[in-house]
This record gives sequence, C-alpha cells and structure tokens, in this order.
Amino acid sequence: YDRMHHLLLKYDILCADETTLQVLHEPGRSASSKSYLWLYRTGKEGSPIILYDYQETRAGENPKEFLKGFKGYLQVDGYAGYHKVDGATLVGCWAHARRGFTDVLKSLPANSVKPVTATEGLQFCNHLFAIERDLKDLDPEKRYEERLEKSKPILDAFLSWLKIQEQKVLPKSGLGQAIKYCLNQWDKLVAFLEDGRLEIDNNRSERSIKPVVIGRKAWLFANTPKGARASAIIYSMVETAIANGLNPYYYLRYLFERLPNIDLTDINALDQVLPWSTTLPVTCIAFNKVPK
Repeated sequence: YDRMHHLLLKYDILCADETTLQVLHEPGRSASSKSYLWLYRTGKEGSPIILYDYQETRAGENPKEFLKGFKGYLQVDGYAGYHKVDGATLVGCWAHARRGFTDVLKSLPANSVKPVTATEGLQFCNHLFAIERDLKDLDPEKRYEERLEKSKPILDAFLSWLKIQEQKVLPKSGLGQAIKYCLNQWDKLVAFLEDGRLEIDNNRSERSIKPVVIGRKAWLFANTPKGARASAIIYSMVETAIANGLNPYYYLRYLFERLPNIDLTDINALDQVLPWSTTLPVTCIAFNKVPK
C-alpha cells in the first residue's frame, strides 16, 4: 500500500472522490459521527492504482496531506476541499453538471410535454459527451486539437446561455442550482481542454468508490479506527488487483505466501509483487478481465 502510494504521486493526472464511513469507537467522537473514506486513483494512462484512505473528517487537509508532492491535474467533483491540494490543477466533472439538469427534468409531471429551459441545458451537456464518444479512440494530441475545434465553441455558447438564464430563474430552484453549479465550477469544467489525456467527467472515481458504497450496505460500519484503516488497505489491494486484470483471491493468497519471505525494505523485490508486475504467477490472472 505504501509503495503504491509513493508511485501514485509520480503521475501527473489523478482522480479523487470521497464517501462517508461510520466508525463506532473513535476517541472523542460519538458512535453516530460520520467519518470518511477518501479515494485516490490514477487516470486512464499507465497501470491503474486505486487507493482508499480513512480519515475522521471531510476537511481539505486530508487530500492535501495524502497528495503531498503531487504535481499535475486532479479530477474531482465540486467539493471545495480539494482546493487545498498544493500543486494541483483541478479538473471538473461534466457528469455532475449534467445531473443538475436531468434532476430538474425528472421532477416534472409525467405528462409534461412542453419544452423547458432545463432541456436546453441538458442538450449542451449531451452534445459535449457525444463529441467525446467520437474522440475516444484518438491519441491525446489529436483529441486535444479536436476538442478545441468542436467542443470549445459549444462551451462558449453554453457559458453565454448560462449567464442569460441566471438572470431569469429563481436562484434556489432546481434549475437555478444547476446553473449556479456550472457557473461556479466553470474554470474547472473547461480544464479538460488543456490536455488530451484528461477526461470530461470523474466517472472513473465514481466507479471506484462504488464497491465501498455497495459494500457498506452489508457491513454497515467499522468498529475502530484501526479496523477502518485496515479496511481501506484491503479495499485498495483488491480494487487495484481487479483493475489490473487479476483475480483478487489468488493475488492476495500469493501475497500472503510471498511477503513473509522477502525484505520489505527492498524496493526492487516489492515491485515484483505489485498488481501490474510481469513476474506474477499466471494463477493470479483473471481470465475475465475487467476494463481499467
């Protein structure tokens, strides 16, 4: 886990997210207090690394400390705490932006057929996603060029539309909140234009946080901070193994057999057992590999 953390910080594109975690026996806190499990992972480039970190709070000091030494793009949702990460250029999530408009439309009566303003906002977002689908197989440099040609005009038009609509809608309405989110996050939402390796949304993080969210419905809570930290490490090993095409059961069994017999201060030896190592036994490989 520590070695993967060290290697994670060497990447220049990372993604992050967080979700709640109940820990029953935290010193100085009630059993009903909500703690957090933070997620940090690599982007689409290189071997996937997926790490979870237990912390008592949602304070921005937590990602700042975990990502100390990182320099590059950090793709996140709209949470302001990530602003504290030194050396990070924040990249926003268009899935979150689009969700604001879809939620408005879902709240309309079932028999409503009259076009509404939220539909226009959704169409701008959908157009951007459609362009991304067409560009997914391009190399980063070509994708960067195509985005400037095709996506930037839509973004410019959308920004003008947002500023006009902001003056017309109730600020606290669902539509008003969707528009406000886009305007407040605008610098981050357009940051994906800066590098062809960046993605338009943070769905990569949301997919990686989902196993915790689903699992939490079964195990409900951690008993102690020590147990929460252990869970974070196990989740990290399992999800990174899966992302690298390994069978987590056989990979963990291999680690339990191998680690007691190597010098853990020997970085070269440790690198040989990481989830993307080419020297892992074939028994660790999953034959029904999942996408990264």
